[in-house]
Amino acid sequence: MKPLYLVDASLYVFRAWHSMPDQFQDADGWPTNAVHGFARFLLELLERERPKHIVVAFDEALDTCFRNAIYPAYKANRDPAPPELKRQFAYCRALCDALGLVSLSHSDYEADDLIGTALHEARAHGHRGVIVSADKDLSQLLGEHDEQWDFGRNQRWGMAGVKARHGVEARQIADYLALSGDAVDNIPGVPGIGAKTAAVLLAHFDSLDALLERIDEIEFLRFRGAAQAGAKLRLHREQALLYRQLSTIALDAPLSGAAPPFARGKADAPTLLALCEAMRFGPMTRRRLQTAAGVEFSPGV
Repeated sequence: MKPLYLVDASLYVFRAWHSMPDQFQDADGWPTNAVHGFARFLLELLERERPKHIVVAFDEALDTCFRNAIYPAYKANRDPAPPELKRQFAYCRALCDALGLVSLSHSDYEADDLIGTALHEARAHGHRGVIVSADKDLSQLLGEHDEQWDFGRNQRWGMAGVKARHGVEARQIADYLALSGDAVDNIPGVPGIGAKTAAVLLAHFDSLDALLERIDEIEFLRFRGAAQAGAKLRLHREQALLYRQLSTIALDAPLSGAAPPFARGKADAPTLLALCEAMRFGPMTRRRLQTAAGVEFSPGV
């Protein structure tokens, strides 16, 4: 099956923002460290894989999305993105567009939802997904032929490898997060139900729905604290269902006109050149971008 690379861009922009020195600035004096770091990541990916079909998904609404409407505390533990970072997100997406890559963002949906929707639509066109991200939430999308790739650690796993990493099957990830919580997204989970207990419960009942339907059986299971777990779930039943709604990746997000097969397009040489100037990329980065784009710059650039 033809691979469709689905890049969780925001993860790598944030990593570059936190790891790259702040010595990089554009012509107006704004920091560009995240753009430089993201460009290096993107070039490594393009050079290693030479993808013919690729989607790069960005979080346009860095501080809010449709999940905040149903649960205002969603991701409320995160500091608002500063203007210096928001500005760099725009440059990173512009770089993707100039390279001919399909870039996606939406004001109400997160990058995960755009990735999930693109993969869902692409499967009908004979594609398998290669999800470029370390985010465990995205493991719920993995089907039989898909894989996830933690690019920084160069670790890859498929649907069958999710249980070894997280203790549950790929299809159970949203239920697992609903029970045990997700501190990164400020989802508390059911009080008293930790990761190990959540995995035990899902191994026995298979799903959150079945667990709640057969809640009286929990106290008879052979694990420490079974009776208390049953009581907690009775008390927090509605919260668990809400948390699963928050943890479930949407498969029907608007893709702003993009559609399968999400083929890589022709690079925009003038825009790419202008970005190189504005970001003050060094000669090596410019040469690599030139090669990746398949375009020729003017001598001396």
